[in-house]
Amino acid sequence: QESGREILVRGIGRARTVGDIARTVVATRGGAPVLLEDVADVAIGPAPRFGTASVDAEPAVILSIQKQPNANTLTLTERIDEELEAVQAQLPPGMTVDRGIFRQSNFISLAVENVIEALRDGALLVVVILFLFLWNLRTTGISVLAIPLSLAVAVLAMKGLGVTINTMTLGGMAIAVGALVDDAIIDVENVFRRLKENRLKPPEARHPTLSVVYEASKEVRGPILNATLIITIVFLPLFFLSGVEGRMLRPLGFAYIVSILASLAVAVTVTPTLCYYLLPQARIMEKEGESWLVEHLKGVYAKTLGFVLDRTRLVIGAAAVLLVLTLVTFPFLGRGFLPEFQEGTLVISAVTVPGTGLDTSDEIGRRIERILLAHPAVAGTSRRTGRAELDEHAQGANAAEIDVRLDLSEMELDAVLQDLRAALAVVPGTNITIGQPIGHRIDHILSGTRASIAVKLFGPDLYELRRLAERIRASAEGVSGVVDLSVEQQADVPQLRIYADRQAMATYGVTPGRLAEAVDVAFAGETVSEIREKQEKYALVVRFDEASRGSAERIRSALVDTPLGPKVPLAVLADVREERGPNTISRENVQRKIVISANVAGRDVGSVVEEIQEVIRQGVDLPEGYFVEYGGQFESAREATRTITLLSLLSLVLIFLILYKEFASSRAALLIMVNLPLALTGGLVAIFLFLEGELNVAALVGFITLFGIAVRNGILLVSHYVQLLGEGKVLREAVFQGSMERLNPILMTALTAGLALIPLALGGGEPGKEIQTPMAIVILGGLLTSTFLNMVVVPALFLRFGERAEIRPDEAEPAVTAALPSR
Repeated sequence: QESGREILVRGIGRARTVGDIARTVVATRGGAPVLLEDVADVAIGPAPRFGTASVDAEPAVILSIQKQPNANTLTLTERIDEELEAVQAQLPPGMTVDRGIFRQSNFISLAVENVIEALRDGALLVVVILFLFLWNLRTTGISVLAIPLSLAVAVLAMKGLGVTINTMTLGGMAIAVGALVDDAIIDVENVFRRLKENRLKPPEARHPTLSVVYEASKEVRGPILNATLIITIVFLPLFFLSGVEGRMLRPLGFAYIVSILASLAVAVTVTPTLCYYLLPQARIMEKEGESWLVEHLKGVYAKTLGFVLDRTRLVIGAAAVLLVLTLVTFPFLGRGFLPEFQEGTLVISAVTVPGTGLDTSDEIGRRIERILLAHPAVAGTSRRTGRAELDEHAQGANAAEIDVRLDLSEMELDAVLQDLRAALAVVPGTNITIGQPIGHRIDHILSGTRASIAVKLFGPDLYELRRLAERIRASAEGVSGVVDLSVEQQADVPQLRIYADRQAMATYGVTPGRLAEAVDVAFAGETVSEIREKQEKYALVVRFDEASRGSAERIRSALVDTPLGPKVPLAVLADVREERGPNTISRENVQRKIVISANVAGRDVGSVVEEIQEVIRQGVDLPEGYFVEYGGQFESAREATRTITLLSLLSLVLIFLILYKEFASSRAALLIMVNLPLALTGGLVAIFLFLEGELNVAALVGFITLFGIAVRNGILLVSHYVQLLGEGKVLREAVFQGSMERLNPILMTALTAGLALIPLALGGGEPGKEIQTPMAIVILGGLLTSTFLNMVVVPALFLRFGERAEIRPDEAEPAVTAALPSR
């Protein structure tokens, strides 16, 4: 303390200049200090460069920003833009920040907009279909109101559960939009028909309006409840998918189920209430008959149904033949994983010969960029060559990754890819793989490579692995559809190997560990401190000067301290040899491996992999101890298909139990489930016609959705047959009347569910609709056949197999009992 004040004592030993470092004492000899400048050159020098970058073939610094898993990409991008605006204002003249090199938010925004448009257009088509069938604004309005109410409830439910609004959840709503009105349609149509029947009765025989609405809604409540429950059940397999496909499809399935359940809640609460207040006073109640479209359709269907019921054997036989033909075509389907995304950006991986210097690799990268920029569809490029060892995706100086922004306004993506592959084929000694950002990362997750197919060759000897890998590559080269075929770049690179002479080391008291440490510090350098300059920090590195490490001879002559006192040349303690060795050795499960990778164009992945497996089996003789494993998209597709298939079988069992409980009859349940194979026909035809014959995970989800809708229609039909039989109708009369009365709601529900998907089905080339498009196409195709066959085959089956005894008019009650399908 001094004069009543506390004074802090602070020692400052930090070096501020190069001179401070040079004048630092490092030892004393003979009582005299030895300064660092006496034993070393102290200078400012560059740190080793591990990579370089360019934009549009011009030098640049690329900063990549990645979000945390739960962060919102759009919100985060806006905040980053604000910060970059502030940074730009402080940059010196001539420096600019280009924020348009790669922005994931652009793809997300465009994808969300496209799906919202599909949702909107689908809803408009639903309104048109309903009005054409109902020909009345009140009934149409009551039915359509289910769409916004159901979507609002679904959005609130997702918000409450922490589920975000994205392309997959919006896609689930877009696929469900046509089905959201189904329950309301069924309820409105039945209430409307019962109110009209009640009005046509004599005044003394009429029932109160409230009673009619209640009974009419109650009449269909059981079928729509069970149908909605079944639709929920068929989506359960999605929640058991693992990996990438599970992460992508679970939100879609969740949004679909929540929307459908919300529509059920609306149909059993809001819809009957609106029917009670709006329909009894409607002028259409005074009009006899139905709309022109419905009258016309019923006239055609009555003739068709009469023909069918007179020839049940023929109809059932024709349906069986059609089903067999459908199943026969199933093995000819191609196999795929997920549809290709339309991101508008390419990721090109270019790997040249190992050991290539950074400058040479940079020049090769510039050449590739110039080739890319010469293509009219390429709007810009950005390249990263090499990455530091501590980088999350470290790669050598011989590897480059190029992001390519595309303008696809005048060309299709497939044509652009074909042109670019042909143009880049002139770059010698470089393996080039072309993909898209999301697809590239999916491939990397699935196979560990940047391609959709990975052939992993395992074995004990590295050089034999290389020889066999080249033979595999040559065999796979002739397989149609294979592109970007390459072998993992491996080569023997120059090495300076230091072999310890243990006898000489023992003479001087040098241990192997001490020698290794001395060599590492001398030639690689070691960070011993850090220097601060304002807010920046720089490493202080110690290593031998160029005169002692610039060549093999200098390294041999470099002096090494020994515990016994004298310094000796490194050549005294070790044998220093110039040799060659492998640039890298890859292992998986302890086994040495080398990877042959490829992409696919113009064919499905499954058939290409099968052909590659066959040519390798026939053309490559693997010695003992060597084996091949296959990885990539096809493997995940196979696993996802197996999961969906097995769990769908379990869903079918649950559906059967629900139907059995509803009808107390196994025969009735089986008659309804006939709709499932009938729905296969149109779905498979749609795959062959519009999806190039490729069955992928998205198409499988389409079949799941289709089965739920098809069972709904079967329930409506058979439940009405059973109800009419219970009212005393004979079997044929019940089938004919039930089919005619259910034609309107079944056609409306099928058409609204199907036509609402047209915007998605037509949007396969648009971002955001890639996964939903195959689903929509399968559902559309399946609905066409299942609805038609449901209205033709199910009546024939029920008439033929529902009757268990002769029905006589004078024995109505026994006849009804006998006509019910037996357990």
